[in-house]
Amino acid sequence: MNKLKLQGIVPPLITPLRDRDALDEAGLERLVEHVLGGGVHGLFILGTSGEAPSLSYRLRRELIVRVCRQVARRVPVLVGITDTSFVEAVNLARRAADAGAEAVVTSTPYYFPAGQPELLEFIEHLAPQLPLPLFLYNMPQMTKVMFEPDTLRRAAQWEAVVGVKDSSGDLAYYRQVLALKETRPDWSVLIGPENLLVESVRLGGDGGVNGGANIWPQLLVKLYEAAARHDQVALAQLEPQLAKLGEIYRVGRHASAVVKGMKCAASLLGLCDDFMAEPFSRFQAPERAKVRAVLESLGMLGG
Repeated sequence: MNKLKLQGIVPPLITPLRDRDALDEAGLERLVEHVLGGGVHGLFILGTSGEAPSLSYRLRRELIVRVCRQVARRVPVLVGITDTSFVEAVNLARRAADAGAEAVVTSTPYYFPAGQPELLEFIEHLAPQLPLPLFLYNMPQMTKVMFEPDTLRRAAQWEAVVGVKDSSGDLAYYRQVLALKETRPDWSVLIGPENLLVESVRLGGDGGVNGGANIWPQLLVKLYEAAARHDQVALAQLEPQLAKLGEIYRVGRHASAVVKGMKCAASLLGLCDDFMAEPFSRFQAPERAKVRAVLESLGMLGG
């Protein structure tokens, strides 16, 4: 199994759709080139931003093949395999390996809440079945269960587990995860919420899996690089721009607002369609105007 040490910005790619079970193929190609052109260090598909749980297995497989073929190993591709079915998670991982992905990612299985001993057993059973290195993804807001630090510490005994993405937004928890690098210095510890990117790098983190990199990858890459070199002057210029961009996530009122904001912005930039996987639907004209106003204020669109 190949070693994989990730550092930098790894966008959790949105999934461009043109209908209920159809990819926006041209939009996907534009989006991939857009983020790669922004200097990102990897791609993560079929995560939360990618609406993975709402997509058919057929479409997920198609997405994996298309993205891996287009990226052509220019950067590592990580594939989300989180599922309620152990067998389907393994099947997706095998498709990812066949397509040329470098790693797979799983959060805690959802619907039936697992206890921590059950989660540890799940990882113990899953990792040997996978043809690729495994990242663990802490996303308790969506799965209702977290990987507790002691569970991660015990999971670190398996070489196949190569890192953690934490989207909890809890920096105290993040510090505990970072402490595990003392025994696994090869681990990549990445953060999800982009408003915590700079602080996470200061604490010793390896970068971010940040949704805003779908829209403005150069900004997130510059922020990461400035934080890594402790460039306070650059950070003072960049962080207000990130805060402004983050306003697109607060246009909607529900849990879907973040993905809707990203997809709407990508559509306004001419990257891809903003069709949403059901049960959600795209922003209508009033919300779309608010997203447009944010992009215009940042100079990303003409006024």
